[in-house]
Amino acid sequence: MNFNFSKIIQKKTRFWCNFILLLSFATVFAQDESAYVSNTKNKSFFKLSDDGKSTNLFIDSKDFPGVIRALKDLKSDIGKVTNHEPTIIFDKLPTQKELVIVGTYGKSPVIDQLVKSGKLDVKEVTGKWEAYSIQTIEKPFPGIDKALVIVGNDKRGTIYGIYDVSQKIGVSPWYFWADVPVEHKNALYVKPVKHNQSPSVKYRGIFINDEAPALTNWVKENYGLVSPSKNPPIGNNVANYGSEFYAKVFELMLRIKANYLWPAMWSNAFNEDDPENPRLADEYGIVMGNSHQEPMMRSQQEWDRRYNKTLGHWNYYKHPDTLQKFWRDGIRRNKNYENMISMGLRGANDSEIEGGLKDNIAMIEGIVHTQQQIIKEETGQNLDEIPQTWCLYKEILDYYNEGMVVPENITLLWADDNWGNVRRLPTPEERKRSGGSGVYYHFDYHGGPRSYEWINTNPISKIWDQMALSKQYEADRIWIVNVGHFKGYELPMEYFMDLAWDTKKWTNSNINVYTKAWVIKQFGTEYADEITNILAKYTKFNGRRKPESLSPETYSLVHYNEAENVVADYNKITADAEAIYKKLPKEKRDAFYQIVLFPTKASALVNELYVTASKNKLYAKQKRASTNDMAKLTQDLFVKDTTLMHHYNKIYADGKWDHFMDQTHLGYTSWNPPQKNSLDAIKLSELEIPETASMGIALEGSENSFPDRSEKAILPEFDVFNNSKHYLEIFNTGKGSFDYEITSDVPWISIDAPKGTIKDEDKRVYLSVNEANLPKGKTNGTVTISGSGKKVIVRISAFNPKEINKKNAKGFVESGGVVSIEAEHFAKNTNQGEREWIKIEDYGLTLSGMRATAPVDAVSAIPGKDAPCMEYPMYLFTEGEIEINLITSPILNFIPGRDNRIAVSFDDETPQYITNVPDDYKIEYTNRDWSESVVNQVRKIKTKLKINKAGYHTLKVWMIDPGVVVQKIIVNTGGLKESYLGPQESFRTIKH
Repeated sequence: MNFNFSKIIQKKTRFWCNFILLLSFATVFAQDESAYVSNTKNKSFFKLSDDGKSTNLFIDSKDFPGVIRALKDLKSDIGKVTNHEPTIIFDKLPTQKELVIVGTYGKSPVIDQLVKSGKLDVKEVTGKWEAYSIQTIEKPFPGIDKALVIVGNDKRGTIYGIYDVSQKIGVSPWYFWADVPVEHKNALYVKPVKHNQSPSVKYRGIFINDEAPALTNWVKENYGLVSPSKNPPIGNNVANYGSEFYAKVFELMLRIKANYLWPAMWSNAFNEDDPENPRLADEYGIVMGNSHQEPMMRSQQEWDRRYNKTLGHWNYYKHPDTLQKFWRDGIRRNKNYENMISMGLRGANDSEIEGGLKDNIAMIEGIVHTQQQIIKEETGQNLDEIPQTWCLYKEILDYYNEGMVVPENITLLWADDNWGNVRRLPTPEERKRSGGSGVYYHFDYHGGPRSYEWINTNPISKIWDQMALSKQYEADRIWIVNVGHFKGYELPMEYFMDLAWDTKKWTNSNINVYTKAWVIKQFGTEYADEITNILAKYTKFNGRRKPESLSPETYSLVHYNEAENVVADYNKITADAEAIYKKLPKEKRDAFYQIVLFPTKASALVNELYVTASKNKLYAKQKRASTNDMAKLTQDLFVKDTTLMHHYNKIYADGKWDHFMDQTHLGYTSWNPPQKNSLDAIKLSELEIPETASMGIALEGSENSFPDRSEKAILPEFDVFNNSKHYLEIFNTGKGSFDYEITSDVPWISIDAPKGTIKDEDKRVYLSVNEANLPKGKTNGTVTISGSGKKVIVRISAFNPKEINKKNAKGFVESGGVVSIEAEHFAKNTNQGEREWIKIEDYGLTLSGMRATAPVDAVSAIPGKDAPCMEYPMYLFTEGEIEINLITSPILNFIPGRDNRIAVSFDDETPQYITNVPDDYKIEYTNRDWSESVVNQVRKIKTKLKINKAGYHTLKVWMIDPGVVVQKIIVNTGGLKESYLGPQESFRTIKH
């Protein structure tokens, strides 16, 4: 009997991975009292709907209008699920066996009476911001046997409680925006429950930005244009981002427990385009603000429409009185609504104010003093009672770091670098400020070094990393995220809000558990595992290189099979998505298409297009006849891309979402998106093909071709660990056909296609080591390829070490001049108290990441004393000076006055410190390191260590400063080749 131990190990590994995922899933939800809805009857359960009838809903008519409106949504949702809408009863309690009672504590006499009688316990929610409780109560009032009570401490608390029930009965928040269907259920019951909730982050918001062309064109088509007006001044062709549109946005926000909005601002003015907008937002319960560059509840459009033709862009140096009146009018207009007022000032169109550093700091400090005076005068309130925020964005953070003073009652809103990496977090003194602090984050960006606005590229593992770090440092007053044109970011948007709502529940170790739970809510359980895998992978792949940043040079065609593996990985999950799409019932297909199939397929197409263009360039250099085939295939893929965009806009969902694929993504030559998708940025080559067939040979690891080269043809070294197989390619440089034959002068090489005919297609031939015939030590040989009257002799070499083999090796083994390690595959991970390396699953370019985690304000750790250490045993055949490469997250110097460092060492040698990010690191387009790190989505750092003798050694990776995520470790003994993702992981023994 022949046992394939490798396959057995793989099967066991898959089993345990799935078991752990299932266990994590079960643990999260077993501990979560929120799973309180059942479809089966039980004597102790509360009947929400059954037997063709739904239980009535009760509320006081004097409760908040937004609460009553949300209850009407619940009424409708129950009807969608069961086909039987309940009735809403106001004010007077009916006499019936069961009743749903909804109300806000202090606003509902019935709720207050239940609390006073001791039948309703609100201790866990009283006085807490946006807190709610869902409870079942026996005999709440005479004539009523049982009640389901939804009570909120405040308006939004009650609303969130209502929508919590909607989600639990099976209505997705995305029923409109992503066409998620509602699954019919014959019965709905509520288990005995006391479900108390309140948020971890106070203000949880979205910023609709970079909305043109996609969202703006959709709004124009569906809601028309704003009527031109002189007072307020509104011009022609302004998209109608009015109350009908925003009502749908507000509802979704509340369903995902968001509460704060920066509205679309490129060409619109929320408060003036439709005066109903701010009133409706307040009724719904949405806190309104304006973007980081638009202070005092005034949009830039409101200024430009009034003054641009006469005064130009706003300029406080030139027009202070006009700006002050402008701001005063904004505060006066919106003072009766719930707002978070943006403070400070930047230049128009998201630019820096002209002027010197010191003059600008003094001016802006004076501006904020004046703004606060205006707020105080116009509202008549204490400034501490009025939420205000100042976004320390771009140069404003530089001003702050140079000593700009911010009043203590203003929330400091720290910004990321526009690419999802938080620039700064609060110091101990800043954490004492009454205004607190928060984070402005990006899922989308219009700007340098390259815009990314087309499709979702946000792995939730990275969101967890940066936002959990923000929470740890108490930047938790506001979390607001730029969601671009709004549609297409369903998973990361809801994850961002769920994480903000409960930062303790969602952790580094249940990221895929979250994705699966989210998938089940949208599509049910039947294909949940498969869909979870597709969503996790396409976002991971897009996250490692955003489509707009791709080029033919991104992935290597000749090293580590990188480019082909990238395409294969994308195409595999695309095929999986297409297979599921065909199996789904029709009512689920539109939702699946836009959330899963389209972004996966579109991303796969773009990656394949660039890799094919890269082949065209390489093949032209090698004079392959197939060069022209690659040019045509690139053009065909472009046509497929265009067809796919058309299908999204015009065909799927009957064209409901037309224009959302108007955003360009092909043809970039700078940060600025091209006007149209094109291949103009790719220079495709076409060759004049000779009439006579002629053999050419290309080798793995080289861009050269033979026999028309003077240098020798050499394949990478073979060995029995990672490099047991290499390939060569036989191609035609002319027309017609020829026969080829491959022979070798050594018995230890196997050739999978030693003979054949080459005509129009290139032939890849794999050479494999026959271990039974391979001598110990180093050995050499040749392979000869003959065809079309030509002969190419390829030198081959192999290494079969005497010292170790696959069975007795311990740890990793050097192969091909490298040891490549996935960071999570340590043999030992020694933590030091609360300092620890923690795994973030599915993080980064390849497998996962290990994050350096330490208590807030902990000083830098010292190896050998209090520094956590990950250990990686390995066998090295090389001695002398070798290079250690660490692939890490593109972390920034988020702790002021402190470098971000890491250390490495071999065995018991003194650790070598590496500065990952220096304290004085600047985020600006002239900083090439920053531009490369964000486009590549990693930072690559390295140092050199000395090995005195070959043999077993243990590489140690020491935590010094917190925050960095180590993804991959490459020990380069001289064989590391240029690539994007690095070499595949080296052979290692696995402990069980």
